[in-house]
Parts: sequence; structure tokens; C-alpha cells
Amino acid sequence: MHLLVLAFVLLLGSGFVALALSRRPVASGAVGTLGAVAACAVAAVPAVQALLSGRTESLSLPWGAPVGDLLLGLDPLSAFFLLPLLLLSALTAIYGRPYLLAYRDHKSLGPPTFAFNLLVASMVGVLLARGAVLFLVSWEVMTLAAYVLVTFEHEEPEVRRAGWVYLVAAHVGVVCLLALFLTLGAHAGSLDFAAFAAMPRASGGFAFLVFVLALVGFGVKAGLVPLHVWLPEAHAAAPSHVSALMSGVLVKLGLYGVLRMLTLLTPAFWWGPVLITLGLAGGVLGIALALHQRDLKRVLAYSTVENMGLITAGVGVAFWGQSQGNPVVAALGACGALLHVWNHALMKGLMFLSAGSVLHGTGTRDLEKLGGLMKRMPRTAVAMLVGAVAIAGLPPLNGFVSEWLLYLGFLHGSRTGSGVVGVSPAIGVGILSFIGGLAALCFVRLVSIALLGTARSPAAREAHESSAGLVGPLWVLMLCLAVGAALPGSLVQAFARVVGQVFGASVLAQVEPLQDSLATLGLFNVVLLGTLVLAGALWARFVRTADAPIETWGCGYAGTAPRAQYTARSFSELLVSRLLPSFFRAVAQKKKPDALFPANGQFLVRSGDPLIDRIYEPFFSRMGDWFSRLRWLQQGALHIYLLYILVVLLGALAWMSWRAWMGT
Repeated sequence: MHLLVLAFVLLLGSGFVALALSRRPVASGAVGTLGAVAACAVAAVPAVQALLSGRTESLSLPWGAPVGDLLLGLDPLSAFFLLPLLLLSALTAIYGRPYLLAYRDHKSLGPPTFAFNLLVASMVGVLLARGAVLFLVSWEVMTLAAYVLVTFEHEEPEVRRAGWVYLVAAHVGVVCLLALFLTLGAHAGSLDFAAFAAMPRASGGFAFLVFVLALVGFGVKAGLVPLHVWLPEAHAAAPSHVSALMSGVLVKLGLYGVLRMLTLLTPAFWWGPVLITLGLAGGVLGIALALHQRDLKRVLAYSTVENMGLITAGVGVAFWGQSQGNPVVAALGACGALLHVWNHALMKGLMFLSAGSVLHGTGTRDLEKLGGLMKRMPRTAVAMLVGAVAIAGLPPLNGFVSEWLLYLGFLHGSRTGSGVVGVSPAIGVGILSFIGGLAALCFVRLVSIALLGTARSPAAREAHESSAGLVGPLWVLMLCLAVGAALPGSLVQAFARVVGQVFGASVLAQVEPLQDSLATLGLFNVVLLGTLVLAGALWARFVRTADAPIETWGCGYAGTAPRAQYTARSFSELLVSRLLPSFFRAVAQKKKPDALFPANGQFLVRSGDPLIDRIYEPFFSRMGDWFSRLRWLQQGALHIYLLYILVVLLGALAWMSWRAWMGT
């Protein structure tokens, strides 16, 4: 634990030094980056030890507050989420230094560097906290630090809007978390997690209340549908290295909170179906909305909603198999979900950093203004292509392995069940296949529109490759993807104790039999990946370098104009407009020219979120109108406000007197 405390000191100390060096952006970024990387390296040592050995460590720091000491702890569950946090934080810190230097002429870089280190430190604090007070403080610091980073370009109206949406949504979750910990504290007699674990196993209404509060409070941060509304806004607005960290790690802390709280309760039979339903709904909604986004980073943000849905569905399969007395199904669901936590952190980190490199090289993230980047930005393009294959769940990369385990969990549940218990998992297989098909189409669309074809704008025609500081972390993440695809059995074996900690010994016993099939799958991935690499090398050597073909007469056809290509909208229009329900479609606004000598017409497509446009915004608009009627209470006169205080005080004294009188 002392190494983890040292990591805190390095993060906060280097952050404060970077803040003090705000007038020297190069030095400020260097100090902040070195501190973040050193802290992540130091903290990784106890995290790996705790995950592999299953050892639990704790540390109590004296504090004079009435709520007791500050309690820190490290166990396999915390270490499991801590490792991807440390890896991705180090890489995004390295990436963020040259990325932010592009703004040094008109922005101070000390505050965002400090906020980044503070965000990493607060996320580590969330994972190590063993008391409700420290947990909530770390959670709130994490929220505020992320808000500062999301609003880095606050001069843009959409960025300010994204910041407010994120802040409001986050504090709706905090209200539920506060209610959750107060409820548990009243039942356990203490706000320490150890007291929560030692309290009698709750059931009935109390367990239902705790489950709902945990699911809503942590589900906001995890981006679970319908609580995901902040995620596409904030991820698109934040600097790309911050988007990578938030999508790859920060949203996973919501899942960590759910798992941590559910270990305190007796599992109920309905947990699994509820989580599966929410997860599959999130998967369908997320990838369907990603299909018609023009903004490159919004595509990736909605893909995060989809992948968090898949992870939630896998956790639901694990709880469902546990309640049905089927540990094989539970093990498949648990291993698939937990492996996808690691895989998604790597894949989405790679995709957001690649998107940042595209933005750095072109100045735009609008898909309709990209194209032809494979020739102008080859290193970034290769990284984005590899990440797209992985995030779409296609072999031979790591995303295929974890999604394959989820398929097996549903299939095994369907094969071993009967009646509704057997049919429901079969329906889940169909929905999971539908999500997979949409994901493949979504990332084929993204890669083909952004990287292939002809440049659609001057920005794409003048694109330039990014520097080594931006491209280097991409290649490290690509290597991690390949290792995850080649050694899935070793990764599952590494976090096997987490499966036992959350789902029980009977489920843990079924993890070992999965090793043979995972080793075979890893070998298949290695062979296929090696074949593809060899084929690419041969093509580059013998085909690409061959003499250029002589162009024959083309009937006066000179070449392909950019406007003759598929657009991002037309690529997916058939599926979105004809096969998906109208709820998922983009809204087209048409202004037809109808005069005798018509003026210009207009065709505008809004790719908004239907939940925001049709549910949340109308609801909050009505609430705002209702509360605006109470403005007469705000008179601006001091004596009126003193009267309000007097009325409240008299009311409180009357209430206390009445209760005392009733007690006698």
C-alpha cells in the first residue's frame, strides 16, 4: 500500500508543479507527464501482485473527522480495474503532452495538465477507498476534474453544453450514491465497507432498494441506457486523450461500483434478467445511433454505450447462471464480461487516440470532410484500421475473444434450459448477433469514409501525419491488442480470483476448464494474424512496388470527383432508414423551393439522441417552465428573505414541539 501512497504523491505533486509552471507550457507538460507515468509504473507493482496472488492489503490513515479514519484497501477486484487504468493513463499522458502543445499559443496548459493528474489520482482513490466518505470525495473530485478537462475548449458553445450535461447527469448519480451509502450505513451502523460486508445479508425490499440505487447511481457513470445521455456529449467535446481515458477507464468505474455493492447482498434471481435486458438494450441503441453520426468521436462514444451494454449483459448472464445453479453459464458470462472490460479499454483507447491524430492532422472530425487518409496518414490509418477490426468483434483480434465467450454463455444457457429459461438465452443470441452485425457495418463505414477514397475537403487533401509522440502510444496499444488475442487464456487465468470474489467458488471452479478452448482460440488468432501480416508484406513487396499500369482510354472519363463517392449518411442509409425502427433514425429537415423562381432550398439532417430529443429535453423544459412560476419568491429584498428564515425556524420549532408532545 505504501507504493500506492507514493503514486498519489507523485500524481498530485507533479500536477501542482505543472500548474505552477503554467507560463512555460513545454516544461509544464513535461513535468506532468513524467509524474503521471512514474506514478502509474509505481502503482502497477502492488496491483499486479494483488491480482495474481489474491492478497488483500489495507491501510488506515488517521483523520480527526467524526466519520473515522481514512481507509484504503487493495483486493483482486480493485486491482483488476486498477491495471487498465494505470496502463491507459500512462499512454494518454504521453500522448496528451504533444496534443496539448498545439494550443499553447492561446491557452494555458498548466490547468489541464494538473486536472489530468488529479483525475487519475481520484480514479485510483475510488478503487482503493474502503469507506463511504473517502469514496464519495474521490468520486466527486473525479467528476469535477473530468468536467474541467471536458470543457477545455469552453469558448465553443457545444463544449459548454456538453460540460453542463455531464455535470448535471453526474450529480444525479451522486444523489443516488449518497442515498445508497446512507441506507447501507443505517443498516450496518457504520459507513465503512467492512461494516457493510459484515451486516446480515439483506433481502426483500431493502435489497431491492440498494440494487436500484446502486444501478442508477453507478449506471450514470457507466453510460447504461437510458442514463447514457452525457456520454456522447462529453466524449466528443473533450480533448482526445481525455476521451480515451474516460471511455476506456472512467466509465468502467461505474461497473466497479455496481459489482462492489452487489457483493454485499444476497443474489436475487431477477438480477440477471434485469442486467441482461439493460445491457442488450444499450447495445442495440448505442450501435444504432453510432451508425448515422457524422462526428468521428461521437461514433466512438456511442460505440462505448454499446460495449458497456455488452459488458453489463455478460455480468447479467453470470448472475443468471448463478441463480439457476448453472456455474458453467455463470463462468462464461463472467469471463466474457471481465475480459471485455480489459479489451474495451485497449480498443477504445486506441480508437480515440487515432481519432485525435486524425483531428491533429486534418483539423476536423467530420466524416463528410475526410477521406483518402490512408495515403496521407498511413501510420495513423493502420492503427485506426486495427482498432476498428478489434472493436467490431472480428477475428483475429481480442474483441472477438471476449464477445465469443458471451455468445457461448447465451448458447450454453439455451442448450441446458427448458421452456422460457431455454428460449430467452436463444433470443439473447439473436440480439447479440444483430448488435455484432451493426457494429461491423458501423466500423466498415467509419474506416471506408475516413481512410479510403478521395479527399472530400481541403483539410483532408492537406492532411499530414502526426508526430512520434502521438503515433507511439497507438502502436503500443496495437501490440497490446495482439497479445490479448494471442493469450486470452492467460488473461482469464490472471483475473480468475476476481470471478471467485464476485460470483463465488462454484463459478471460479469452472474457469479452469475454459483454458484449453481459450488456448486453441488464441492459436487460431495467431495463425490468422500471422497469415494476414505475411500477405500484407508480400503485397507491399511484389504488388505495390510493381510498375504502374498504363491507363487505357476511358471515353473521356478523367477520374473520380469527391462528390461522386458515398457519403457517411448514404453508406448506412438503407439500414438506418429502412430496417431500423423510426425511433433510431436521424431526423431530416427539408425546406423545398416552391416559388415560381425558387430560392435556395435546404436539407438538414440532425443525428441527435432520441432519448434526449424526445424525452429528456421536453421533460426538463416543462420542469423549467413550472419552476419559473416560483420566481415571485425571489424579491431581492433582505427583509423578505429574513422573513423566510423566520417562518422556517418557527415551523421547525413547532414540529419538534409537536413530536415531543406526542411522545409524552
